Amino acid sequence: MDQRNEKNTLKADATDKHQKSDPNHASENGPAFGRNATAQDVANLAGVSRWTVARAFKRDASISEKNLNKVLAAAKELGYAPDLLASSLAGNKTHLVALLIDDFDNPYKLPLLKHLTDALQKKGLVALLINIGEFHSPTDALLNASQRRADAAIVMGTGFSDELLSTALGAQRMKKLIVFARESSHDSTISISCDNEKAIREIVAHALKRGFEKTAFLAGPITHSTSLLRKRTFARELKRLGKPDPYIFSIPTYSRDLARQAVLDYLGGVDSKETPDLLLCENDVMALGAIDAIRYDLGLSVPDDIAVIGFDNIDLGAAPAYDLTSYEQPLEDMVEHLLTLLDDISSSKDIIRLPGQLIIRTSG
Repeated sequence: MDQRNEKNTLKADATDKHQKSDPNHASENGPAFGRNATAQDVANLAGVSRWTVARAFKRDASISEKNLNKVLAAAKELGYAPDLLASSLAGNKTHLVALLIDDFDNPYKLPLLKHLTDALQKKGLVALLINIGEFHSPTDALLNASQRRADAAIVMGTGFSDELLSTALGAQRMKKLIVFARESSHDSTISISCDNEKAIREIVAHALKRGFEKTAFLAGPITHSTSLLRKRTFARELKRLGKPDPYIFSIPTYSRDLARQAVLDYLGGVDSKETPDLLLCENDVMALGAIDAIRYDLGLSVPDDIAVIGFDNIDLGAAPAYDLTSYEQPLEDMVEHLLTLLDDISSSKDIIRLPGQLIIRTSG
């Protein structure tokens, strides 16, 4: 070997040795140490094209099972995950859904969130949770969601009116705005909720069958459209059937403690002849507070002295300590309709009402 060839051979060996030891050098089939794997790295390792890799991670794309398995195995080995931000910018969709929520003290919210987030994730969507409680306005929340390019905003709040929602919409418009688990009459929204009128009619029919005559209704915030609807339907249905008007009172927020105090104040100041034999509460949280007031503050019996019926059928209401009769909202059907709306909102009705079920227990 002449001197020139020997020198070139030594140089090549040194280069190869340096590349193998260099942490930033990419191998033939994999990424360089210290950097994220790319689609091309996966393609090299799987022995397929980069476009095949792209199809493997695209929902409903056409790809053979053999190639899919090869791509997934290579991706797992390399720790590869597709860049969702890049693909969302290309397709003008982030697959991000903003959930605007208040009333976190309500136990009903937890199973609601569980079902909803599970369904969204199965559909390849990610939920962005935004608090719209007393310290955060709906306007700011919608702006927050819009700045993050959320594909849709789902309002699950109870402590704001349609007027506030209108102000928020005027300040920042979302691509899709859906009011979930409550009704909204706002023109720019679609609402999915339990059929509250049907629910109240079923409750009234049950109450009359049980022989209740004097009734009262404990409502939530008077600005809440669902509260107004349930209250109006209850009074209207009793009047239609020729029964006495219910006594109606309310509390400013959905609070167990406030409900307990409101019921104590009401029953403590009413003549015994005017004491209702049935108290219908707008939701279960309020009903539990009412039962506590009747039993422990006033020493009366539920249901012998006063029966109590709630709304939502939360787990705590089914506990033996309460055994609360309640109306169960059709949660799974509501979530299914929501997913349909996220796919195609243009063909939907403005208000979607779904029937629930009266769960009869010993409280009423």
